[in-house]
Amino acid sequence: MIPILYQDHSILVCQKPVGILSQPSPDCAESMLSLLSGQCGGQVFPVHRLDRGVGGVMVFARTSGAAAALSRAVQQGSLVKEYLCIVQGCPEEAEGTYQDLLFKDSSRNKTFVVRRMRKGVKEASLSYHVLSSQEGRSLVQVRLHTGRTHQIRVQFSSRGMPLIGDRRYGGPAAEAIALWSWRLCFPHPDTGEAMVFCCVPEGGLWQPFQNDLP
Repeated sequence: MIPILYQDHSILVCQKPVGILSQPSPDCAESMLSLLSGQCGGQVFPVHRLDRGVGGVMVFARTSGAAAALSRAVQQGSLVKEYLCIVQGCPEEAEGTYQDLLFKDSSRNKTFVVRRMRKGVKEASLSYHVLSSQEGRSLVQVRLHTGRTHQIRVQFSSRGMPLIGDRRYGGPAAEAIALWSWRLCFPHPDTGEAMVFCCVPEGGLWQPFQNDLP
């Protein structure tokens, strides 16, 4: 069962488990869409996505109108996504902003930091705050200002601080990628009411930092 944090006739907010696709792929039909549709009944529409190895809070639309409204919120920046991650090392500053140009190589499903704007390159921006550091690792809270593929993973890795468990971007091996969607804020698609949902990770990689989580 997918943990449901909130639902009404227009939206459904839940905790995505690690290891489940946000949307179906050619080699795997099971996804959050199919699981939520079967669990809650009726069609469910995607609004945003999380990588398969990432868990945490997500919002889905239950009507096409709500999906359109939430998609506009994404484009306008009023759907705010905040994450927790554990990186190897520690940023030089306790808080700051990272801005890069990113290029996604679709054939390799990998994103790269590049120096010049060209076809396929997009600007990426995030802000971060270090919550705790211990034994050469840091717990970092991140707010995305753009939503690029693997953005958090590649922006930290390019600065010599790969996420724990993220072997694709040079991180040390672990049972999972230490990245979690912990806070989501957006206007309700029908009323405009500010909706805020939080969900913190437990155990596993996060256990050493359990007392430092927001």
